Amino acid sequence: MTKFNINNKIFSLVENSENGEVNSETLFRYKQEKTLITADYNGGTIKYGKIIGYLEKDEINMLYQCLTVDNELKAGKAVAKISLDKNNKIKLKLNWVWLNDKSGKGTSEYIEN
Repeated sequence: MTKFNINNKIFSLVENSENGEVNSETLFRYKQEKTLITADYNGGTIKYGKIIGYLEKDEINMLYQCLTVDNELKAGKAVAKISLDKNNKIKLKLNWVWLNDKSGKGTSEYIEN
């Protein structure tokens, strides 16, 4: 059994690197089946995005792809560290890299709504 369950949880951005694509208007809607993690996201600068990954202990290894409002296709990979904040809300802290831009990497943090 996994320690964290993010099934049907919605997350929004707290903090992002300058070269990140999402903003505070982007909402992430997660689904979880055992260790399989998926999410759809949109809003702000994102028309539509999709995440697929797997949960291992307190980390999610994921691939993501999106179409921006400027019709740019982007894709990347990330490792999300899962923790709880002082109000027992789930936090995701991502170390990510764009797959189509070798210099494009950063960190972002999300909180359960």
